[in-house]
Amino acid sequence: MKQRDLDFFRSLLQARRQEILDETDRAVGTMNGNERINYADPADRAALESDRNFLLRLRDRDRKLLGKIDEALARIEDGSYGRCEECGGQIGSERLKARPVTTLCIECKESQEAREKGR
Repeated sequence: MKQRDLDFFRSLLQARRQEILDETDRAVGTMNGNERINYADPADRAALESDRNFLLRLRDRDRKLLGKIDEALARIEDGSYGRCEECGGQIGSERLKARPVTTLCIECKESQEAREKGR
């Protein structure tokens, strides 16, 4: 992969990483602010708890994505970014633009999904 492509993906990954961290900071502030409110109606309290649980699921998903972003940045540094970890071939640029943390080319990913469906 060319250096300018690696620089592009590094910037893309770093920007997404910062977005996730910013979203997390906002979410924590929102959650902490709602703890001081005393809800007289149990339905209001249940709605708050439901919203909080949804927000926590989103943050957990983001936490996992942060790990994948860090791994992708490490692959850029060690020179293995853009190579399929299963077949060793090149991962297409369009696939990397759509999913910059991917580790499989489209053919290997389709094969993996077919095996998972067969279980």
